Amino acid sequence: MNKRAKPGTEPQPGQTISLRTLGEYLNLSPATISLVLNNAPGVRSIPQETRDRVRAAATKFDYRPSFYARSLRKRQTFSIGVLVPDLSDHYVAQVLSGMEEVLIEEGYFYLTASHRRRPDLIEEYPRLLLDRSVEGFILIDTMLEHSLKVPAVAVAGHRKFEGVTNVVLDQRRAADLALHHLVQLGHRKIAFMRGGSHSSDADDRWECLMAVARELKLEVPPELTVQVQLRDSTPELGFGLVNELVNSGAGFTALVCFNDLSAIGAIRALKDHGLQVPEDVSVVGFDDLQAAAYHNPSLTTIRQPLRQMGGVAARILLERIRKQAVYPDAVPILPELVIRESTCPPGSRPARAKRS
Repeated sequence: MNKRAKPGTEPQPGQTISLRTLGEYLNLSPATISLVLNNAPGVRSIPQETRDRVRAAATKFDYRPSFYARSLRKRQTFSIGVLVPDLSDHYVAQVLSGMEEVLIEEGYFYLTASHRRRPDLIEEYPRLLLDRSVEGFILIDTMLEHSLKVPAVAVAGHRKFEGVTNVVLDQRRAADLALHHLVQLGHRKIAFMRGGSHSSDADDRWECLMAVARELKLEVPPELTVQVQLRDSTPELGFGLVNELVNSGAGFTALVCFNDLSAIGAIRALKDHGLQVPEDVSVVGFDDLQAAAYHNPSLTTIRQPLRQMGGVAARILLERIRKQAVYPDAVPILPELVIRESTCPPGSRPARAKRS
């Protein structure tokens, strides 16, 4: 049986380190030590010198507060579940980065599940995460079919369910910015790339683009529209589509892509056909991924403040978990047009494959 340490003396080798033994070593109450190590409300009333002594002793004896005891005491797990389509997706990575900053600051841990847009996994993963007692969910580009049992915030969700707050880009504003930019440059023969049905943003973005096109009296013939079919987050999204578009003989001077990755693939396809961007075809992307500014040519695009959206989602979720605020179904985020090298006034002829 371990001997108890005398007040002010070190615990003996092999002795279990607890709040009580730390208290005897430091001549402090276990309650004081708990306040310091849990950074609990009221800790500022404890002198800094005392706080430093407590932390130094905890480090010396490798003591950490019991997560389970804390969870039972507060009836919280301080963890959330995050559902994403693909962890390697650049869009997802930037949203996660903004979300993570807030959660770290607030002392929350998160468990991430990548569902690859499979409906069965989108249905099953929330149940598995709830079994691990997450307090809420952040859903990134994930199409829910029903509400969840705990508070949830969807980034680019676009579906209304009880208990789910959607953090969404103002797609109408984004369409205005993209098409007015091209029309002001003088473009009228504009080709459009529609997102795949698997993407939660695709339908809303397309409807807004078509609404603005009608207002600007732009003709959008079927031969100038293509739709993303692939589900992988690579430039291949746009490469094959634009090859087909150019080979079809359809003439166009500008192309609005579904996102930046598809725009990068589209530019490669245009160059393979001997067409120059932007001299022969202006290209507009969407998202403003980090690579957009460094691509050659640098990409004109609609910026989604993705890190900001992740941070906003995390703050809303924590406030809902703590019942500190009530939010509407949707919280809009404003986009921004970033003009770079991939757009300019149209040349004398609409783009067609150049023959050698």
